[in-house]
Amino acid sequence: MYFFLCHLSFLDLCYTTSTVPQLLISLSGLDRTISYGRCVAQLFFYLALGSTECVLLVVMAFDRYAAVCRPFHYTTIMHPLLCHSLAIAAWVGGFMNSLIQTSLMMAMPLCGLHYLNHFFCEMLVLQKLACEDTGGTEAKMFVARVIIIVIPAALILGSYAHIAQAVLRIKSMAGRRKAFGTCGSHLLMVCLFYGSAMYTYLQSMGSYSESEGKFVALFYTIIIPMLNPLIYTLRNKDVKGALWKVLGRDRDSG
Repeated sequence: MYFFLCHLSFLDLCYTTSTVPQLLISLSGLDRTISYGRCVAQLFFYLALGSTECVLLVVMAFDRYAAVCRPFHYTTIMHPLLCHSLAIAAWVGGFMNSLIQTSLMMAMPLCGLHYLNHFFCEMLVLQKLACEDTGGTEAKMFVARVIIIVIPAALILGSYAHIAQAVLRIKSMAGRRKAFGTCGSHLLMVCLFYGSAMYTYLQSMGSYSESEGKFVALFYTIIIPMLNPLIYTLRNKDVKGALWKVLGRDRDSG
């Protein structure tokens, strides 16, 4: 679990770094422009890191499934070689998906003043700048988004259905609480991340609202990565104990 959490932490750090610097520059009011090359680069890395997180959450769900449903075979199933292979597959799959979608986006001719009503180069906002009928390209991009969002979400739901069945077979309440504690943080993260991603990327271009899109994007690009350390670490007894010690020490000194 901690091996994949290290990947998730590094991924979230890179994910926020792909959008927040440009947001801070725009908020400063000094220069709100971005070149086409920088915009494409931001789009590529933003999509790559977001897609990688989609796949990595599936891998973490499989890890939780093995821990709860196959506890006696866990160390055999989650062999270090398999863990490294799954992590590499998540990164490669994410970057391949981004390469496909970014290439399709660059093939669209843009027209007008190229004004982006957003704080970063969001895919759906760029699609609105296209000056030709892009129905075919949009359909291909939608299929790519379904593959990287809907299919992983379905796999995660399937794994948690098996986990729920295994937990309900546990007789003791202490065992059930331990199993729910093992999976609760990951399930909360899945609901937050996939909920906002589905709301944004699985709607038609006609129904997409740029004002609402900015708010939801702020949620899944900044707030969720910021909440991840709290969601995962505060369920750890050692971390909670250290936090209470620090709070108690500050209270005594005050």
